[in-house]
Amino acid sequence: MSGPDRLLRLLQLMRVMAPPITAERLAVERGVSVRSIYRDIELLRLSGARIEGERGYGYRLIEDYALPPQTFDRLEIEAITVGLGEVRQMGDPDLARAAEAVLAKVAATLPDDREQQLLHSISHVYRPSGRYGSHPHLQAIRQACWEEQEIEIGYRDEADTPSRRIIRPLAIMYGDHVLTVLAWCCLRDDFRMFRVDRVESLSSNGGSFRPRRASLLRDYLAKLSEK
Repeated sequence: MSGPDRLLRLLQLMRVMAPPITAERLAVERGVSVRSIYRDIELLRLSGARIEGERGYGYRLIEDYALPPQTFDRLEIEAITVGLGEVRQMGDPDLARAAEAVLAKVAATLPDDREQQLLHSISHVYRPSGRYGSHPHLQAIRQACWEEQEIEIGYRDEADTPSRRIIRPLAIMYGDHVLTVLAWCCLRDDFRMFRVDRVESLSSNGGSFRPRRASLLRDYLAKLSEK
């Protein structure tokens, strides 16, 4: 394997591995010695890659836009087109526009032959109707997740019983034709799921739960995995 190809594979591995990324883990994944990993990380740094950390403590890759764009193989290009095609068919107009923008940006960074493979891929997604449809409060929920802001919602449960809740939205779950908000419910003082189509009203109460969203979501997903 050539030197540049070896370094690109190591860079991609560091992109996808969960921290802490130690030299020992990288060596096992690449099938090389730890000394080789130390040497290649130094070469990547000299090439412009921003890699934090040091020997014995683990590394973290900080993406640097000064690095040359990476290419994709043919199967990865098919995965991109299928994934973005699925997003465009969801029925959420904001995400559909974002997917179109992502496709255009990815195509613009590819060499000519790879760009043609992306624009004329063999994989397509077709759905006669959107899986989820649009909802008047979806963008506000998404914004509240991003900004880690509490929101107050008017909600009707499965029995059609109305209630008002202050929630801390953690994530939007795309299930089987149903959009669900994973949240911390301040009324129940516990994790709860709320179907987006049952949210009748929404307002911000100005409360912030920053920077707890990531840890709360991690705890909620761990709790769900135990069931």
